[in-house]
Amino acid sequence: MEWKRKGNWGMVEIRNRVRELRWVRAKVLRPNPKNWRTHPGRQRRLLSGILSEIGYADALIARELPEGGLELIDGHLRAETTPEAEVPVLVVDLSESESLKLLATLDPLSALAGNDDDLLKSLSSELSFEDVELERYLRELSSSDLAAESSKEAKPDLEIPESFQVVVECSNESEQRVLYERLNGEGYHCRLLLL
Repeated sequence: MEWKRKGNWGMVEIRNRVRELRWVRAKVLRPNPKNWRTHPGRQRRLLSGILSEIGYADALIARELPEGGLELIDGHLRAETTPEAEVPVLVVDLSESESLKLLATLDPLSALAGNDDDLLKSLSSELSFEDVELERYLRELSSSDLAAESSKEAKPDLEIPESFQVVVECSNESEQRVLYERLNGEGYHCRLLLL
């Protein structure tokens, strides 16, 4: 199935790469050897709590390997947490290269979402968890300090005051250093930047 939508550049075709939803025992799913995400103890405990209280309400994502079996793209911690459970898996028809692109970008793209602090506080006030650590985590999320910090827009590391400036692109760091020293020696106020 293909989807088409009108985008800024005209009609954009969006391919459906999901081939099926399959129920699979978690322990037979092969972890992706390039999975770059780590899972600290607190995250593991919180996930165990939500799985105990709610259960599975989301699918893991895996690709079918040419030699058979499924390799995870998303859901490593859920699979580790419930190895004996039959878990929902979206089986996608991605190549290894495509699956690595998804592995590299899926979580970071989600992290770009902002927060509506007032809605989060309102939602939190309506909820309670049986799991003590989940309850504590919910309160932390809805506290003004944490919510405000996580919703801040990214600020540039360097603020350049309004002034007349010239940016010179150098081919390498040593060329940049030579030019910097020369211009500083001629009395110009310079900064070294890596963009």
